[in-house]
Amino acid sequence: MKNDTAYYAVIFTSTHSENTEGYIDMANQMETLAKSQNGFLDIESAKDSIGITVSYWESLEAIKNWKQHTDHLVAQQKGKQDWYNWYKVRICKVEREYEFFRD
Repeated sequence: MKNDTAYYAVIFTSTHSENTEGYIDMANQMETLAKSQNGFLDIESAKDSIGITVSYWESLEAIKNWKQHTDHLVAQQKGKQDWYNWYKVRICKVEREYEFFRD
């Protein structure tokens, strides 16, 4: 993700409950929906004993709009009721980035 201006990262870390029925389908739906939102830039995710998903946004307003999206609210509630034992959300301003990759 090349970006000359600052942007924001939403870091969502979580642990799952025993009941994950329907989680993968909902996670895929939310990723597809997030990608269609104004201000969305990118997403990265890794899951093992702890899940980490980082989504990138142009502005705090775009993040607020995503958090309040009706379908996302339904997924959040389902996550609290069924899928997560714990989660934490961090919102950070990214002022600089660089990367390495082997050819």
